[in-house]
Amino acid sequence: MPITKYFTLPSSVKELALSPDSKLFIAFISSSDPITKQPWCPDVRDALPHINKAFAGDDAPELAIIEVGQKPEWSNPRNVYRTTWGTKNIPALVRYEQVNGKVTETGRLVEGEILNKKRLLNFIV
Repeated sequence: MPITKYFTLPSSVKELALSPDSKLFIAFISSSDPITKQPWCPDVRDALPHINKAFAGDDAPELAIIEVGQKPEWSNPRNVYRTTWGTKNIPALVRYEQVNGKVTETGRLVEGEILNKKRLLNFIV
């Protein structure tokens, strides 16, 4: 499956469109610095190559990339990704699946956990 870099999140988890047997992974990352064109968060810069490699294969599950904003936006406790999507750390790689007919978060890796190749690959299986 492809990596979707311009994914539009619905207003809540329950509105994600998932078929019963599918998984959707969302990577919440920092936005790119307008000057450097790189993510402003060093942890995101470290994790992105691992995420991209893990989801590069034709048989890899679907991944959506969501940029949480520049540092001032992300630092705001009312940031929608903090309040609605439960993201307290970036990078965060979150798995969503249908459980008993409802779309539910079924797993999450954050920050340095994403750098552990074995843990990352086991997480996306």
